[in-house]
Parts: sequence; C-alpha cells; structure tokens
Amino acid sequence: MNNPFPRSAPLRPAHATARAAMAVVVTLLVAGCSGSGGAQSTSGSGRAAAGRMKIALVSHSNPGDTFWDLVRRGAEAAAAKDGVELTYANDNDGAGQAELVRDAIRDKVDGVAVTLAKPEVMKGPIAQAKAAGIPVVALNSGIDSWRAAGALEYFGQDESVAGRAVGDKLDDLRAKHTLCVIHERGNIALEARCAGVKKAFGGRTDILYADGTDVGAVTDSVAAALRRDPSIDEVVTCGAPFALAAVKSVRQAGGKAHVATFDLSKDLVKAVSGGEVQFAVDQQPYLQGYLAVDSLWLYRTNGNTSGGGVAPVLTGPAFVTRTNVASVAKFAANGTR
Repeated sequence: MNNPFPRSAPLRPAHATARAAMAVVVTLLVAGCSGSGGAQSTSGSGRAAAGRMKIALVSHSNPGDTFWDLVRRGAEAAAAKDGVELTYANDNDGAGQAELVRDAIRDKVDGVAVTLAKPEVMKGPIAQAKAAGIPVVALNSGIDSWRAAGALEYFGQDESVAGRAVGDKLDDLRAKHTLCVIHERGNIALEARCAGVKKAFGGRTDILYADGTDVGAVTDSVAAALRRDPSIDEVVTCGAPFALAAVKSVRQAGGKAHVATFDLSKDLVKAVSGGEVQFAVDQQPYLQGYLAVDSLWLYRTNGNTSGGGVAPVLTGPAFVTRTNVASVAKFAANGTR
C-alpha cells in the first residue's frame, strides 16, 4: 500500500486477523523489531476501507530497543480488535518526533497516541492536532506533563514512585552504593527514575549517563565506573538491554556488584530466573500500547475518557524477582511481557 507518512519503511507481509467484536476481517502486520525512525503502517495492502478509523502511534524509541516491540504489539492487538488501521512511527530526537506527529495530522488520522519524553517539544504538535479535531493520548513518558501538554488521557507508570520503590528495595537488600545508569540524557522518565532512587535510597547514589544507542558503549561505561569505584555494590539500569549489558560490565570489572533494572524483556526474564539480575520493575509496555489505541477507539465511538481526563491510568510498577518470575515467563516468551 502507499504508506500515509512520507518517511515510510517497508514491512513484512500482512496476515489476516479475525476481529473479535464484529464479523469483519482486518489485516495487520505483526511487528518484528523496533524501526529505525520514520513510519511503518500495520494495515494490510490497499487503502483503508471507507470509514475505517486511522490511528497513529508515535514514540521516542531508539532503534533496536526491544521495549518498544512490546508497546507496538499491544497497540497492534488493540487495533486488530477494534478494526483500526494503525501506523507506528518513532524518532528519538524530539524535533523529529514532533514532525512525525505533524505527518499524522497531515494524513488526517482519527487519533494520535504519543510519548512525552520531551514534553515541551510536543506541545506545539499536540495543539495542532487538537485544532484539527484529532484527539491525542499520551503513554509511557510524561506523567507530570500530559495535561499541560494537552493530551486527553495518559497510560503509564509514575516513574518517581517507581524510582522510590527501587530505592526502598535496595535498602531492604542492604545495598550501600548504587550506580543508576541513564541511557538517554534529557529523557524526563529516566531522569525521574534515578531521582526517585536517590531520594529513597539510604546509601549513596551516583548517576551515570551512557549512550543508549550503543549497548557495547554502555557496557564499557559501566565497567569503567566500577573500576574507578569498587565500593559500588549495585548497578540500576533504566532498561532491560542495559541490565544485560551491566551484567557483562560487572564481569569485565571483576567486581561483585549486583544488577537490577527498570523494565522487562524475554531475555531479562531469563537473567532474573538465573540470578544474574536481582529484580526488574515491570511497567507493562504491552498494556500501555493496547490501552492507548483502545482508548482512542472508545473515545471516537463512545465518548469514553479513562481517568476522566484528569487522572493517569497506571500500568506499574510491579517487581519481578526470582521468586515470582515464573508467573510472567510464559508471557515474556510470547513477546507480550
């Protein structure tokens, strides 16, 4: 099909999916990996059927970050259920992400779901969407900014609360010196996580900024920090791939630091099960994507607004440890947790 966005990327062939609520066959593409920017349509071949709703999901994801595969799969599941034509686009640069939202507006979509890692940059595009009569919901990032930015609803985790919960857990584990790794400077969600850890944790907390676009560089940066200060006994990362990198860092540095992380993945579940990672904080990204798309469909078809438009819908935090990881392992293996 002709992709509705200018910066399109080819996708895998679509497959037919039965819509649960109606006897209407819709086609969706099952996403493989996170895109490297631009937009990818998850509808089947040909133009959308007349009157069929179009929704755009625009994230700030980095290329190759498997976390966003989970968000996208949840969004696709909701789109399949609702008979929606879904387009996904991502750009980790704030200006680029804002332009992708403007692309969606020009394409006259019926709704936009957007992450607010850099909320000030997104205010303008959201205002343009609202002026065009297009509802916008926020997910994943921007829990303190979504209302001011003009979003209708929010789905995600309170990162400050999650960070403080991690700090408390580290106290319970008798940690003394924590290194909190931020893999994207300026991302308000990641900053809030480490700030929350620092606020609640009774020991010392240092912040390390690393280049999240290069996991190998993250490994080297963490290893170097551990060599500089052997008193660090805990490394907390803000994403599952970086926790796995930190495990390698500890080995490289020859230290005895433990590793914990925010967010979950299939490989991270294995690391928790095997004791390489102490725990993960699950914010349920699949649920975030699902609720964001479904909420726009409900708003358009039935006037529903989750949280009354004033309260966020929380999807986390929940701790996944070695004692309870088996309860989510099968879902992680399916690519939905």
